[in-house]
Amino acid sequence: MQRDQTVSEMAEEILACQANALVVRTGQPLHKALQAIAETKAGRQLQELASGEHHAERAASWQASLLWTRAEERHYSWLASYMRWLEGKVGRTEYHAFLKEELASLSG
Repeated sequence: MQRDQTVSEMAEEILACQANALVVRTGQPLHKALQAIAETKAGRQLQELASGEHHAERAASWQASLLWTRAEERHYSWLASYMRWLEGKVGRTEYHAFLKEELASLSG
């Protein structure tokens, strides 16, 4: 990846490198290798990335923002899980207090 490369240029470079590697391994013509790479799941994802909403952004900036976005998603996912766990604890505490009262009324 070059310093000022766009997301589109980065994706196209990766597709070309993959196709060249396929040419070296199999000896098939470049146009067939490009087609074969484009038909893979990763190839389709790279093509979508090359033409997607971030295609004109600098690749380095896009990658950095992507890392922050994923970190935020993990943080909020963890926080939501923790909040559900806490709610469960509070609910169990109230339930146990209710059971204690019921048992006390039955035995006393």
